[in-house]
Amino acid sequence: MKLWANGINLNYHDEGKGGPALVFLHHWGGSSRTSTGVRQRLSAKYRTIAIDLRGWGDSDAPEEGYSIVDMTNDVQCAMSVLRLERYVVVGHSMGGKVAQLLASRRPGGLAGLVLVAPTPAGGVQVPEEQRRAMLSAYDDAASVAGALDNVLTAEPLTAELRQQAIEDSLRGAPQAKHAWPTSGRAEDVAADIDRINVPTIVITGELDKIDPVPILQRDVVERIRGTRLEILSGAGHLLPMERPADLAQSIGRFVAQNVPS
Repeated sequence: MKLWANGINLNYHDEGKGGPALVFLHHWGGSSRTSTGVRQRLSAKYRTIAIDLRGWGDSDAPEEGYSIVDMTNDVQCAMSVLRLERYVVVGHSMGGKVAQLLASRRPGGLAGLVLVAPTPAGGVQVPEEQRRAMLSAYDDAASVAGALDNVLTAEPLTAELRQQAIEDSLRGAPQAKHAWPTSGRAEDVAADIDRINVPTIVITGELDKIDPVPILQRDVVERIRGTRLEILSGAGHLLPMERPADLAQSIGRFVAQNVPS
């Protein structure tokens, strides 16, 4: 399905019913499909919505506008279009950075925040060698496979999920692929991070190479009041695809305990 938000068409999947709604935002290189295995396990009890961020999946890919602020404006506008009365944002990696900025704005209806291996809102400086590697990570199937095997995951994906991850990364618009390593990851949107006033949890993999546990503890957990940290043993960065069952269980438990229906 498509909705018009902030001047572009955003593609989204909307399944299940019940409240609060769970809104999923994907990582750099992903799409709304990334969270399918998680959403399938939650949609019997909750309405689940997954959005293709601009330049990814089947959403529009304007020539510019790929900052964290731009993507957050898209999502905030989409929440208004969908008229969600109560919702929890589940942001993964890049989507987790968007989720932090959104929550700091205290939008009406936001009832909880789930940050899955999130990039810190304060920005992460990317060394030049790493930046060059990121810029070529999604050039072709072989480079995506290398990123999956050596950086993104600690456990092998099924053949089907592996192919899906490769397809999603290759489909990204060039401008969306370029923006994150050159500016988005380093963008500092933490000025109002202490304004987040909804129940928050950080769920991450023990072996995450992108944003390791000590970084998330220091730059996310300790900066958002009352945030709890949950670590999935033996897992890497790509939790929605590596550990969909465990992640769904953690999300469901958090929502049940902190966000009344």
